[in-house]
Amino acid sequence: MTPLAVLARFASRRSPPLNSTFQSTTAFRMPDTIKVKLPDGSVKEEPKGATAFDVAGQISPRLASAALVAKSNGDLIDLTKPLEKDTDLRILTEKDQEALQVYRHSTAHLMAAAVLELFPETKLGHGPATDTGFFYDFYRPTPFTPEDLEKIEKKMQEIVQRDEPYAREWLPRDQGLQEFRQEGDFMKCHFIEQFTKPDEKISIYRTGKFTDFCRGPHLPSTGKIKAFKLLNIAGAYWLGDEKNPQLQRIYGTAFFSRKELDDYLHQLEEQKKRDHRVLGKQLDLFSIQELAGPGLIFWHPKGGIIRKAMEDWMRDEYLKRGYSLVYTPHVARVDLWKTSGHEGYYAQNMFTPMELDDADYRIKPMNCPFHILIYKDQLRSYRDLPVRLGELGTVYRYERSGVMHGLLRVRGFTQDDAHIFCTPGQVEGEILGCLDFALETLHSFGFEQYTAELSTWDPKDRKNFLGSDEQWESANRSLENSLKKRNIQYKIIPGEAAFYGPKIDMKLVDAIGRLWQLSTIQFDFNLPQRFGLEYVGEDGQRHQPVMVHRALFGSVERFFGVLIEHYAGAFPVWLSPVQAVLVPISERHHEYAQKLADQLKAAGVRVHVDARNEKMNAKIREHTLQKVPFLLVVGDKEAEAAKVSVRSRGKGDEGQVPASDFLARITRLISSKSATLD
Repeated sequence: MTPLAVLARFASRRSPPLNSTFQSTTAFRMPDTIKVKLPDGSVKEEPKGATAFDVAGQISPRLASAALVAKSNGDLIDLTKPLEKDTDLRILTEKDQEALQVYRHSTAHLMAAAVLELFPETKLGHGPATDTGFFYDFYRPTPFTPEDLEKIEKKMQEIVQRDEPYAREWLPRDQGLQEFRQEGDFMKCHFIEQFTKPDEKISIYRTGKFTDFCRGPHLPSTGKIKAFKLLNIAGAYWLGDEKNPQLQRIYGTAFFSRKELDDYLHQLEEQKKRDHRVLGKQLDLFSIQELAGPGLIFWHPKGGIIRKAMEDWMRDEYLKRGYSLVYTPHVARVDLWKTSGHEGYYAQNMFTPMELDDADYRIKPMNCPFHILIYKDQLRSYRDLPVRLGELGTVYRYERSGVMHGLLRVRGFTQDDAHIFCTPGQVEGEILGCLDFALETLHSFGFEQYTAELSTWDPKDRKNFLGSDEQWESANRSLENSLKKRNIQYKIIPGEAAFYGPKIDMKLVDAIGRLWQLSTIQFDFNLPQRFGLEYVGEDGQRHQPVMVHRALFGSVERFFGVLIEHYAGAFPVWLSPVQAVLVPISERHHEYAQKLADQLKAAGVRVHVDARNEKMNAKIREHTLQKVPFLLVVGDKEAEAAKVSVRSRGKGDEGQVPASDFLARITRLISSKSATLD
């Protein structure tokens, strides 16, 4: 029986007719029926055991045909799952984002089924959906090749044409373990033992000959999958442990339509062109040195100039906004991290202790305990508050080798870190100030679009969060009120708060529509209590201040990586390491070129004279590839008329202009921090 015929059989089931007496008694309900409430508020009475597909078929054949998955009382379920109790029911189609996650997870299963048909010796790990597609982990002694990916894709298309159902079964746990052990699927056995109890049945999905331990839900059948692409192969250690076998992870993506898939693949091509690791080498901005170790960034001279511009901007803004600049050590005794709570809650992300003559020390993963010690060094009055301490402080965190990625995920990085100590009555005003500062940071560096998330605690998971219910409610309220006062749309993310308080994350949108997590504003009622912070209130009594953590670049390294990709290496003039290059046509024009360079330098322009004995066109091509904003060609005509011939990035030859006019133009672009060359 085909999958559609199976579903049609479910759709043909109907409730037994009610007699007229029962129909006139609204309070009566047949004992074997349930009430199904639909999104429009209407309620249907269905036989117990009816399915979401049954309900969809009764609403309309078109809905039944478009249905992919359902949501029952807030939980995603298969369309064929029997409904056993009263429920709020939604039928999800391609119009629903939640259905896309199920669609992609089902495509991961489709890929695994294809792999097993082609390479039956392969053992299976897991295959979740991701924000942009899916992956599946495989154990196979022979490495997969790009040619293998083409074969797997072709086999996936064959299985789609076969329209294989995603059939769910329930097996006794011991039987499931026995089946997977017989196949040598050690990873599936681990998942069953880890995530199920000895006396429960386990959920199995069968797609043709492919069997997977999975909680689902899935699409009705493979024929629902329309557009997918396998992207690349990467290595991943089993359970993330370098001592375990190395797996092969195949990444792919899937969309509801071919157009959406093509658009995404085009974006991937654009991302490759913008890859900060490639551009960083091409433009000589930074490097990671194997001899020194992974995740440690070496800033080259050109990258160093951009970093100086970023940091100068941030420090100037600190001072404008009432922050005090501080500098703190890189290491501290373990006792400090015990007091702060990092030793207990964050130790897995810290480098191991160093044994010195007086105590064990740890290199710092955070700046906040150091700023706290500065605050605590003297007793403060309420008149002194708020105290805003800011630092561009370098910290070190132990990132696993598999997750590091260029500038975006490193082991040593510099945070534009600030901590605000204030009274409870001042906290909302300080959060508003942080939000304004965050938006100004994004705007000044050329980012006009962003999203906001409010990460809160999970009261059911008390062990991972410090503080009382009242403190968390007050902190959540302060952050939420601030977002509302600035009319910032936000999404609440339960359970994602830091262990010491809720936070606001500002995610910028770059030139090709990608989201990047950078700016964070965090409320903290825990550390002031742990360190016994105080201030003398207006009543003469001692009180505990409230603390706000705030980082707007996130880290200088990560922000720089995002800038490289956002601008594809073609930075605004104010950030460009070389803002103009003077190209004399011949040796006799060197003197005029140098005179102009001196004038530009005196005005604060970063300028270079290319006096090499090379052909002019070769020089222009080289500096164009280096994405220099302006190339200024000077020869006899320019020298006689005190002019320059301007070639600007992206436009090419603009012709001759008076040197004084160009000087006014470039200094205006630098001072205004314009993102364009006009």
